[in-house]
Amino acid sequence: MRLNKHQQKTLKTLILAAVIAFMLPMITRSQQLLTIDMAMDIAQENNPTLKRSLVSLEGYQQRLIAERASLKSRFSLNLTPIDYSKNRRFDNRLSQWYTNETFSTGGMFQVAQPILWTDGTLSLINTLGWQDNYSVIGGESNSNRAFSNNLYLQLSQPLFTYNRRKMALKQLEYDYENANISYALQRLETERQITRQFYNVYISQSNLQTVMEELANAEQSYDIIKNKVESDLAARDELFQAELNLATAQSTTDERKVALEDDKDLLKQTLGMSLNEDIAVIAEINIEPVAVNRQKAIDHGLASRLELRQREIHSAELDFQMIQTKALNEFKGDVTLSYGLMGDHSNFGRIYDSPTQNPRIAINFTIPIFDWGEKRARIRAQEAIQQVNSLDYEQDIVGIELNIRQVCRSLENLWTQITIAEQNVRNAQLTYDLNLTRYREGDINGMQISQFQTQLSGKKVAYTQALINYKIMLLNLKILSLYDFEKDEDIVPLKSDE
Repeated sequence: MRLNKHQQKTLKTLILAAVIAFMLPMITRSQQLLTIDMAMDIAQENNPTLKRSLVSLEGYQQRLIAERASLKSRFSLNLTPIDYSKNRRFDNRLSQWYTNETFSTGGMFQVAQPILWTDGTLSLINTLGWQDNYSVIGGESNSNRAFSNNLYLQLSQPLFTYNRRKMALKQLEYDYENANISYALQRLETERQITRQFYNVYISQSNLQTVMEELANAEQSYDIIKNKVESDLAARDELFQAELNLATAQSTTDERKVALEDDKDLLKQTLGMSLNEDIAVIAEINIEPVAVNRQKAIDHGLASRLELRQREIHSAELDFQMIQTKALNEFKGDVTLSYGLMGDHSNFGRIYDSPTQNPRIAINFTIPIFDWGEKRARIRAQEAIQQVNSLDYEQDIVGIELNIRQVCRSLENLWTQITIAEQNVRNAQLTYDLNLTRYREGDINGMQISQFQTQLSGKKVAYTQALINYKIMLLNLKILSLYDFEKDEDIVPLKSDE
């Protein structure tokens, strides 16, 4: 018989109360109680993988900030406070030796502005200096003391090649976006991992409580059989069987304790907690069937999955590599244009009384001749890599749809299992209630009623496990489709990073 919603809710509340009651004897004052939300909050701050991914994200962010800062005007000042030299040299024009002694001081101030759209650089340069020059040629001496200043504007522009500065900036933007996506994906994966490990601990706690009750029943049964054997009311082989049952129950209890501690350690490792810290988990397993539109899940997943965006970024990066490959042994040029005024005078205030214009233009070309087919071969190799990436993109789309379809089918099957497990709990509860009445009337003994109690506990644990499996599968669907069908809302993993 199918329970109505009110009966389902009542049954689940009773199950939760029973499980918490089972757990209370196992929880000590030194243990830290965790809910699933508390576990997620702890992992957000302490999970080692998330912390490493966040540090990597911050590194890419700082590289992008540095690159954008490099596109702004750069101010530099080079100073030469003292420059003294005295040399004996030979003048080829006059075919005679001369002595030159120079003392100078000066500096250069420069403002350089990179041009992103052309990959050129526009610079304003001013060189100011003072020198005291003394020369002796053929017994005659000459000297000069004067200030000089050279102020000019210069443009350096590459020609017939790709924009390296713009490509470098775009590459860093892609790197930062990719790091953001990796961090978001890691958060989703961590949520799935923590959820699974959290409920593993939850189930292990429930299983341990069940076997501890079975151990208590086995000890009670052993004492009863022992007393009967000592009173010659039962055969000795029944005592041997009771001893075996007791040893088996003790061994099972020890195994469940070990399993619980192992599950706790795995959860603590994922949360980033100390392994020496003792924890216990509590959860309310109360869910309703969720209506899932398979086509909506597929469409939303294909439109929103971050892995596809990562593949698109990789495709753009391969395009950059193709541009760089085609630039091997390329025909390219550089042009430098400058114009300014040069002035000099012994009086600083009269430096520009008679200025000299100093225009300059320089053009340089690099012309490849023959590369023995290197460039063509590298281009073909890069085209093959791009084709492989395109095929992988198509397979990613197929894989996303395949995984979502599988999860949707699993959800339908899991809800059927929940229905069966729910009916088993109901039947076990009715059986226990019936035999509890018989026990009170003296028709069955304590060991028999304990067996019915253990059976009921096992059915409740199985029902809880079925609910957990359904909940985890819903989480898988949320991660695969980036849509929460429970809340009927989109999942935006990058919203906290914007």
